[in-house]
Amino acid sequence: MAAESSLARLLKPVAGLEPAMSISDVADRLLTSEHKTFLSLPVVDAEARPLGLVSRYTLQDIFMQRFGRDLWGRRPVSEVMNGSPLVLSLEMSLEQAAKQITAELQYPITEDFILVDAGGRYQGLGTVLDLLKAMELRIAQRNQVLRKALVDLRESQAQLVQSEKMASLGQMVAGVAHELNTPLGYVKNNVQLLDQLTAPLTELARSQAALADCLRDPDCDEQRLGDALDAAAAMREQVAPELLAEDLRQLFGDTLYGLEQIGELVAGLKDFARLDRAMSEEVDLNDCIRSALLIARNHIKDKAEVVQQLGELPRVACAPSQINQVLLNLLTNAAQATVGFGRIQIKSWAEADWVCISVQDSGCGMAPDVVRRIFDPFFTTKPVGEGTGLGLSISYKIIQDHGGSIRVASEVGRGTRFLIRLPRVQAREMKRSA
Repeated sequence: MAAESSLARLLKPVAGLEPAMSISDVADRLLTSEHKTFLSLPVVDAEARPLGLVSRYTLQDIFMQRFGRDLWGRRPVSEVMNGSPLVLSLEMSLEQAAKQITAELQYPITEDFILVDAGGRYQGLGTVLDLLKAMELRIAQRNQVLRKALVDLRESQAQLVQSEKMASLGQMVAGVAHELNTPLGYVKNNVQLLDQLTAPLTELARSQAALADCLRDPDCDEQRLGDALDAAAAMREQVAPELLAEDLRQLFGDTLYGLEQIGELVAGLKDFARLDRAMSEEVDLNDCIRSALLIARNHIKDKAEVVQQLGELPRVACAPSQINQVLLNLLTNAAQATVGFGRIQIKSWAEADWVCISVQDSGCGMAPDVVRRIFDPFFTTKPVGEGTGLGLSISYKIIQDHGGSIRVASEVGRGTRFLIRLPRVQAREMKRSA
């Protein structure tokens, strides 16, 4: 084992005591500067095998007795040593040593521990204080590594969430672009028709202006006046403004309707993708539902009929764009799970402590083993390239961060139902804490 992770770094070479050495000599040795940091000294035999430890506290107790030095001073140290000292191998890791010392050490701590080589021969002493310092350093190093790993993990998670948001945004933009194309198409056609229909009006206005100029001119002769009258009459008959007025009215009405549809889509997109506001802001979740349905309309309209049963809801504090993201994900999944032309039912209602939203489809449903994993990151039943497996995982985290819950019930062949519950009192509590 490397020295960095073993007890070798804690080794302090302290000469061993002979078992026959007198207690007085051992006490004098403990008073020297080179031994002042040790709680005890080792006793070893001729073959460098550790026999025990003699603690300065043991000697202190002896010498504090009346005539203690006189009675005990000349006796061999082997009579007062601890014959069962804590002995550790130099090849031990710091973690193993700490575990053994914790299990065997007695309190208060009055002794150090003996370090031996692989053959059990004495090499030196180690102190509990040095071991604790080494363990603190090791823990600090590991904490630093763990902190870095946590930062990296959070950055990766943020990147994955952003990737899923971009995928949702791409899907949303494609749907909105398709929805915008229809009203844009007939607005463009109507404008082109208006250009064609108003061109003769310009000519009529020009001919009538020429007639007016002729009438105001005292030098205009009968021939010129007659030609101007004929030209104006012919152009009026050609243009037929009394018939054109109805066509123009209808074209303007259709054009305004198309522009209103475009405005509605743009407003819906703005509401859907708005930046998260303060969590103390209270929102009507029915508005979030309508916004998500508007954005998802292109994905749903050819797949399923949408049935809305939206109850009256109290306003709750939430991040609107995050809730919109959850609803869009559920609606899109419901449309993708539908075989043929099905039905998607979205309901909202209020309970005593909760505001609830359910999204139910008549699609293919899921097996129990799929339901158990449906909120796991990267789990998807879609073909490769068609799903990241993060949509429902992120949705689960969003609802959880709002203090709510999201549950799923599904049966193969009958469809799937997701239930979202958000706390209605959250608004007041968060407002008080804001």
